[in-house]
Amino acid sequence: MDAKKISEQISVSPQITAADVKTIAALGFRSIICNRPDGEGPDQPSFDEIEAEAVKAGLTCRHMPVISGKVTDESAAEFGTALMELPGPVFAYCRTGTRSATLWSLAQAATMKPAEILEATQAAGYDMAGVVRRIVNGGKTPTDTADAAFDVVIVGGGAAGIAVAASLTSRKPGLDIAVIDPAGTHYYQPGWTMVGGGIFDAETTAKTMGSLIPKGVHWIKSAVAAFEPKDNAVVLDGCRVVKYNRLIVCPGLKLNWHGVEGLVETLGKNGVTSNYRYDLAPYTWELVKGLKQGRALFTQPPMPIKCAGAPQKALYLSANNWERMGTLPQIDIEFMNANPTLFGIKDYVPALMDYIQRYNAKLNFHHNLIAVDGAAKTATFEVTAPDTETTTITREFDMMHVCPPQIAPDFIRVSPLADSAGWVDVDQSTLRHKEFDNIWSLGDVMNAPNAKTAAAARVQAPIVAENVVDDIAGKSPTAIYNGYGSCPLTVERGKIVLAEFGYGGTLLPTLPKWLINGERPSALAWILKEQILPPVYWKAMLRGKEWLAKPEKVSAK
Repeated sequence: MDAKKISEQISVSPQITAADVKTIAALGFRSIICNRPDGEGPDQPSFDEIEAEAVKAGLTCRHMPVISGKVTDESAAEFGTALMELPGPVFAYCRTGTRSATLWSLAQAATMKPAEILEATQAAGYDMAGVVRRIVNGGKTPTDTADAAFDVVIVGGGAAGIAVAASLTSRKPGLDIAVIDPAGTHYYQPGWTMVGGGIFDAETTAKTMGSLIPKGVHWIKSAVAAFEPKDNAVVLDGCRVVKYNRLIVCPGLKLNWHGVEGLVETLGKNGVTSNYRYDLAPYTWELVKGLKQGRALFTQPPMPIKCAGAPQKALYLSANNWERMGTLPQIDIEFMNANPTLFGIKDYVPALMDYIQRYNAKLNFHHNLIAVDGAAKTATFEVTAPDTETTTITREFDMMHVCPPQIAPDFIRVSPLADSAGWVDVDQSTLRHKEFDNIWSLGDVMNAPNAKTAAAARVQAPIVAENVVDDIAGKSPTAIYNGYGSCPLTVERGKIVLAEFGYGGTLLPTLPKWLINGERPSALAWILKEQILPPVYWKAMLRGKEWLAKPEKVSAK
């Protein structure tokens, strides 16, 4: 017997024997459902044999046979009714457990999110890809026809999605392209650090999505529920189906605010803020201006996160403002970092350490935020230093800037496109999917070992566009990604340590060292960040103008 727990309500299993029933009862199950017709296999005990043992063990037993591969809408509804009627928890079985898992998935489709159903069954070892469209359709069998079809479908209308759409249209006018994104507003997220530092107004970082979609590109204002890569289909909420010849996946990542106990309830009040959210970055600036004395905590979760320098950028700009206001000596600054180093590229650490010392900030490595009590103004951290037992500590605070834990979106993590960690599985050079050769990915959601930054997406977009156009022409990919990413570390108002690097920590400066030395604070880098990069983002990157981002080419095979 190999019971797989799907939920508190139900576990499923391959075929059991009469002797297993006692064990099932001992494990606390109160009912058994058999989803296998009698006589399906030569070594299969009959339902009557199982039921006789179940009665002896005090269990309720029900036979709901389903022919393999023929799970009907009616049988799924009947299974859902049985789950409500039978005493739980319920133990269901068939030949392998798949039919039972499928019945449960379809029965729950009207009340649970598709990603939650897929995640639960996936964790139990069952792949529901074959019925994903029915799950999205509330457990009912939909029509098998597509509602729309395009040459290229792009999932995600953020920096990566709009940029790659613009790069494609500039390379191959007339290509039938659709961008799928439910959001009505597009944000320049790199600007939120500057909003939290009192330099930008939040409104300057937002534009309507409709104003940015390239001319001739269709915008499908909907959320994606699931992927069917073997059928070249994307299933939307409401079970609309969009077919594609080629697919580009770039929906960004998910800020997992609920990953820290108590955080959601206290965000935007009690001195708890985050520059990772448009509506909270102005609150960061309010707190900085208002804090005259006390303790300020700045947190960073385990990697991967987008813009790994952003948590400490908030620290530097806040500290510099307190320095300017003359209150810095009265403020105790601590950087609570779940990671083992201040910054992953050692070449930039000396310059950053100079500012840590200047602001008298305390570095606490291996400290991961796990809980917040906003009313009490306390934060709890799990400390996992090497060669020591894991412990927890609690710190009081007057202000806390939180960088939330970050994961791939739910519909990505449970999809056939994801690797074991939940990220889209790509070749790190071509950004093409490792299994499905008509799918590419870029931006924060894919698993290449590069920094997740807007600067990385700026370089990736023309590379993916070039390789998609090559594929349309029947050629092998000719554009190669070297892992470039950039992190302008705003160490004080007016100066930046401009970190630019690629795979393996290789330094990849864009400009000559005599102009900007990225290993030292630079006023020119500040001008680049404050005055040049925002218009480059809006007027070049999102319009297919590849300023300093032309793809590195290799010979076509």
